[in-house]
Amino acid sequence: MEIYTDQFKALSDKTRLKIIWLLSSAKAELCVCEIMDTIEDSHCNISRHLKILKTVKLVKENKRGKWVYFGLASPKDPYHEALLQSVSSIPEEHFFNEAKRLKLRLSMREEGKCVNGLKSEKWARALDLLTTMDTIPMDKSKTGEKSYYDVRSAPRSGAEGP
Repeated sequence: MEIYTDQFKALSDKTRLKIIWLLSSAKAELCVCEIMDTIEDSHCNISRHLKILKTVKLVKENKRGKWVYFGLASPKDPYHEALLQSVSSIPEEHFFNEAKRLKLRLSMREEGKCVNGLKSEKWARALDLLTTMDTIPMDKSKTGEKSYYDVRSAPRSGAEGP
């Protein structure tokens, strides 16, 4: 019985609820720095929340070289499955900013892998562009078709910006 109450307690925290929702919506394992950048919280706090979620068997850890990825733990019973489905059914509008940042952060992956660590300059530029795009979309053609700056083509450090 204790695991059930522990899982509910873990999900009663907004940050941990966001983490589970992000892992569910990403449909992929996320690196700690990707979660950190998406939620806009410190490494220390995100790591602490992930440890709690791992302890109650809601997430699993996967180390790949210097990177640590977290994903949803496979449901062990109908309760666990229903719990994860409940979180994933929360409408995206409640996580609007996090969903935008997650999509942007995942677009920076190379060959499906996180390559931009903590406090990445590339992420800072991408976030600045996201803020700009929210107010000023670029016209791609005279037909009014909108396009947005592709983060993967962002200038490297030392190069001129757009």
